[in-house]
Amino acid sequence: MATDVTSDQTTRSDRYDAIIVGSGIGGLVCGGYLAADGRRVLVLEQHDVAGGNAHVFRRRRQYEFDVGTHYLGDCGTDGIIPAILSGLGVGDRVRFRPMDNERGFDRVITPTTTLDVPSGWDNYRDRLKRALPGEAVGIDTFIDLSKSTTALSRASLLGEPVIDLYHANPEVTRWSRRSLGKVFGHCGFSPKARTLLAAQFANYGALPDDIGFAVHANLMDHYMRGAYYPEGGGQVLVATLVEALEGHGGELRTRTAVARILIENDTAVGVELTDGERVMAPLVISNADYRRTILDLCGGEAAFPAHLVRQTREATMRCPLTAVYVALDMELPDTPNANVWWHDSDDLERAHARMIEEQMREVPQLVFSFASVKDAGAPHVCPPGHSNFQIMTLCPPGYEFWGVEKGPADGGRYRRNAAYVARKKQVTEKMLATAEQVIGPFRDHITHLETATPLTNERYILASGGTPYGLADWGGVGKRPDVRTGVEGLYVVGQSTRYGSGVGGAATGGMVCASHVLGRRLLPEVHRGAVLGDPSLLPDRGPDWDPLRVSRGRARQQAKGLARIG
Repeated sequence: MATDVTSDQTTRSDRYDAIIVGSGIGGLVCGGYLAADGRRVLVLEQHDVAGGNAHVFRRRRQYEFDVGTHYLGDCGTDGIIPAILSGLGVGDRVRFRPMDNERGFDRVITPTTTLDVPSGWDNYRDRLKRALPGEAVGIDTFIDLSKSTTALSRASLLGEPVIDLYHANPEVTRWSRRSLGKVFGHCGFSPKARTLLAAQFANYGALPDDIGFAVHANLMDHYMRGAYYPEGGGQVLVATLVEALEGHGGELRTRTAVARILIENDTAVGVELTDGERVMAPLVISNADYRRTILDLCGGEAAFPAHLVRQTREATMRCPLTAVYVALDMELPDTPNANVWWHDSDDLERAHARMIEEQMREVPQLVFSFASVKDAGAPHVCPPGHSNFQIMTLCPPGYEFWGVEKGPADGGRYRRNAAYVARKKQVTEKMLATAEQVIGPFRDHITHLETATPLTNERYILASGGTPYGLADWGGVGKRPDVRTGVEGLYVVGQSTRYGSGVGGAATGGMVCASHVLGRRLLPEVHRGAVLGDPSLLPDRGPDWDPLRVSRGRARQQAKGLARIG
């Protein structure tokens, strides 16, 4: 893409060393470490607040709903996420509340079984054997493969020499490159066993045949090391990363959308904003949706080889999600400090296929996340005696199901579309009716009800397909791009990279990207205790400290329109 960057009077140059497009967890982690190294970093976010899927929203001055941070794993003393925060000098600014890791941080319910999933692979193995007494051999094979695969993955991330380990474990290496479904077949599992083991597939938005075994195993290992919830919700984590970025001289500009990434002579040179302003830097990191980065922001074939553009254009996305946010004027009785994963069948794969085929005539699975239990007593979550929770389900892909032809990222209007409104109402009603079958009646106590569809998700984070999970098939099951793009000075981070789903995966990808830029293995360093950030540069937190306000960026903290609690 040839761009004349010298004659435009709106061009800013020689001001930034790096520009980050999008402010999800991956972009903020990467930006924070570059800023801590002394780089001049600019983060650009089109939404009102930073965070991507980790942001929160507030309603009725009483309730705060977490969009995507439902639980985190590996937040103990040896954890990856605490190490990343500590390396920025902000480790003491986020506290993690443990869920019920002994009794079970996830409760899986099928028509014939209730399985409480505890931390620890061997504890999990014992629970599975009690639930599936005839499949003990397959369970041993599966757990042993999972433990070996995740041990190698973690060793590699933490900088240990693993080549000899891989050579010594050829079977593990072979199976780690196959789909979860193939490993299930190798273990000889029944549909019921496959259902119990893949019950939390909404954590990554893909069925067993469509997800790599290593992806599933590493995500489960994340939680096997203990499941937690950040005290104060996901926005506290986001605001803490913003404080690290700005404290070290970086800049966050919200309400600032990028129209193009500027590339000259196969080298990234800056960005052009939607208002025509150009901001120049020798390094651009896109935390935007991967397909939109390659095909739209960078101009496709103008910047990349034809085969990569074709591969990206033909890529499929993981499943979209619908979420219903519920507030009640009562507490839910006997609610565990766990997520609840309900399935209407002992064959989740068949049930999911039926849901797609029948266009969601019935709801085959629901996920419940109880924020008012995980962050009990937090005044921003809900008033005393009230409840705050989410009900989620995967839904059919594509715009047609929602009665529209194109999405909001491409200018499609949908919120007042009659077909969309009718479908949204229908899906919400089905989810509520099914939820009451699972946790008991609650609709007479609803004080706030709101539904977010895949189009809602696309509107706020411009995600292809409206999915929060990123790419599904990018030239092969489980295949995903690395953080390097082949264009000099251009990197990508976020949910579609090879480093995994969720907050932990996005944060790891951000660390890997910063490592490539800085030429050092950051994750092993900070896991061993290195601190690159300077805590003395961080702002004080007064009694009125508000993570949502901080997440707007220093320049817009006092701007109008910020929702409050109380």
